[in-house]
Amino acid sequence: MIGQDFSRPDADVPENWLTKSDDALRTTAPKYSQWWESFNDPSLSALIDAAGSDSLSLRIAGLRVYESRALLGRIRGSLYPQIQTLNGGYSRVDLSKNSELIQILPEPIGDLTDSTYDNYGIGATAAWEMDFWGRFRRGIEAADANLERNLANFGDALVTLQGEVASTYILLRTLQEQLAIAQTNVDIQTRSLEIAGVRFRNGLTTELDTQQARALLRDTQSLIPELHTGIRQTKNALSLLVGRSPSDLNDLLVGDQNRLPVVPDVLSVGVPSELLRRRPDVRRAEMLAASQSALIGVAKADLYPAFRLAGSVGYAADSTGDLFESDSFTGIGTFGFMWKFLDYGRTKNRIRAQDARFQQAIAGYQLAVINAAREVEDAIVGYTGAQDEAELRADAVSAAQRAVELAMVQYRDGVTNYTTVLDTQRFQLLAQSRYTQTRGDVAAAVVATYKALGGGWDPAFNGNYVPDDVLEEMTTRTNWGDLLTPAGGSQ
Repeated sequence: MIGQDFSRPDADVPENWLTKSDDALRTTAPKYSQWWESFNDPSLSALIDAAGSDSLSLRIAGLRVYESRALLGRIRGSLYPQIQTLNGGYSRVDLSKNSELIQILPEPIGDLTDSTYDNYGIGATAAWEMDFWGRFRRGIEAADANLERNLANFGDALVTLQGEVASTYILLRTLQEQLAIAQTNVDIQTRSLEIAGVRFRNGLTTELDTQQARALLRDTQSLIPELHTGIRQTKNALSLLVGRSPSDLNDLLVGDQNRLPVVPDVLSVGVPSELLRRRPDVRRAEMLAASQSALIGVAKADLYPAFRLAGSVGYAADSTGDLFESDSFTGIGTFGFMWKFLDYGRTKNRIRAQDARFQQAIAGYQLAVINAAREVEDAIVGYTGAQDEAELRADAVSAAQRAVELAMVQYRDGVTNYTTVLDTQRFQLLAQSRYTQTRGDVAAAVVATYKALGGGWDPAFNGNYVPDDVLEEMTTRTNWGDLLTPAGGSQ
């Protein structure tokens, strides 16, 4: 068979992650398929399940799998006779008495000749270009690799969707927790304003204290509408991801709305070599190279002659009663070849172009592997860095809360001025907001890590790629044979 059999290209895969020594990381194989369950958050699990069944973008990727199955079945048919037809017909001929065909006959014969006659015919025709050099078999290889590529594309869409749902959900919970923080600080600052007012009315301080307290309170209150807007917009983004209207989203958001998902104490990241098996985009790049490798063989087959068999058999007669008699049989068979031996370099340059595309695909695969490793390293660094930052910010929040308590006591006793109260309350709000944001960053880094590892995709998945109601609609409209079954036949 013309052409080179494909083998996975070499790629530079590190033996270990750069941050493998961190106590929060383990190189044991993580629970890839249901990684979001490590958060123990029912709302997150419900959202990801809903996205898997209702997301329209994922549905499009799944439908491309069925399209590729159909195209593969079509290409497989090229191994057999490319033309197989049944034909039949009837014709009635009435020749002119003055036509040359009649006039050239001797007069008695011409006068006796019946110039009107009927013709009935039925038969079968077949033509077959033999796959002598493997042109069609290489085409099947390319179509099969394209199917695998679309399967990996579905996996990539699934991994991306799950990661986007989780990241958006974490952003929602972050905003909701920041809203609760802002409302708590509004209550604290309202009490501070009341105390400053009492002290001003009793002549213990100037109006400056009350105006400073009011300014801080109004500034904190102004955060609340902004956070409400962000929460609403984030819910809208979630509804788009899960394929539901915003009004239906609340049914999925259960539990404490002011609590961020709790991240696992230890993050399992496996080893870099698993990326070649786990990452769907790496698998997609590999299958693109496999398909392009097969297309080189398809192009090279044009360097050699194509051999063809053709023939037709049938019956022809001037009446239906005589149509199927043995004397009415007609047939023809041919064998031939066609060789583009002189095409002024067109075939060779088409082969060269396919070879260059194959080399591009190899480079694309190697780049996908390197990029996958980079994304995992970035996510791991982001996770460990956010964990360290969160520990420091948690201590800062504790100190800020204690400082507010002391400042209020000292201000009430007249030991310090209101500027100290103002500064401590302002920093408390800032510290609490930053701590919440950092905890959100930790959770988002966990999501990014599992997404970079290809979590959520099972390479051995053998189920339906779209919901059952969609498959039923397609089956009602078109005869799909067994292509819509999990095994996916070729008829």
